[in-house]
Amino acid sequence: MLASNMIPENASIRFNRRQFIGKSSSALALAAAGLAAGCVTNAPAAHATLIGTQLYGWGQYYERAEKNMAEHLDEILSAVRDCGYDYAESSLDSVRPENNERFAARCRAKGLRPVSLYTGGRLHEEGKASDTVAQILAAAKICKTQGFSIINCNPDPIGREKTDVELSTQVRALKQLGDGLNSLGMKLGIHHHTPEMRNRAREFHFNFENSEPSVVGFCYDVHWVFRGGLKPEAVLPIYGNRVVSWHLRQSRDGIWWEDLDKGEIDYAGIARFARQHGIPPFYTVELALEHGTTITRNVVENHQRSREFVRTVFLG
Repeated sequence: MLASNMIPENASIRFNRRQFIGKSSSALALAAAGLAAGCVTNAPAAHATLIGTQLYGWGQYYERAEKNMAEHLDEILSAVRDCGYDYAESSLDSVRPENNERFAARCRAKGLRPVSLYTGGRLHEEGKASDTVAQILAAAKICKTQGFSIINCNPDPIGREKTDVELSTQVRALKQLGDGLNSLGMKLGIHHHTPEMRNRAREFHFNFENSEPSVVGFCYDVHWVFRGGLKPEAVLPIYGNRVVSWHLRQSRDGIWWEDLDKGEIDYAGIARFARQHGIPPFYTVELALEHGTTITRNVVENHQRSREFVRTVFLG
């Protein structure tokens, strides 16, 4: 179990998402060494409810404590299990696909299930997008044999809005990726950050409006949609039929809160809609930190509290 005093009060938050993808891939290597757009039509969910945690937030706590997450992977997975979670979501290793198999083995050894993995991908460049898709699919084949069923993908941002041509290339790549995952018996969930929400969420909508829900699914990160200027409760009637997985975080006064609790997002209302429409219940808690986040408890306590919040609110 992690020490309650492992987070120095004055430590800076330096760990960003791109760093996490690299660091979590290193963790895998270390383990090796040791619905149609417009309305929701889902039938009642046939899926068992699973509650997981994204390792990105755990990595931020370790970074603040000047510890390398990769060197403490067993400790983290044990804590995830002891908090009552069913699974841990890390990053897909598409460079060394065998490391995904080893990560799955590490999870199973701690009593955790392989469920989903997260990846980026440069999908907007003609001539390169297909190579990116092929690399992800090659890794996904191994993931499928280990029990993973969802690949969550956030297409790489490029520091500006993508052109219509680039977005068209990206959507073709997403459809190719979704088709490939479907053929493996897996699902693609598109994830978004603020770059995709610029200009009235132009890229966010483009990805969905130009693809089929059965091919290009939705990893619904509720807070990034909220921060991007859309009302989370308004997104579900439009794109809820695409949801294959969730990322859950809360904020107060515009700043990410240390645990998943009441705040600016009405999770009770969202949970009611999800239950009523049978949206797949794969709930991933992601307690990311940012400048201004007030930390009063350690990483384990915050994840325990957040897991209980999901159980109470989303399971009814």
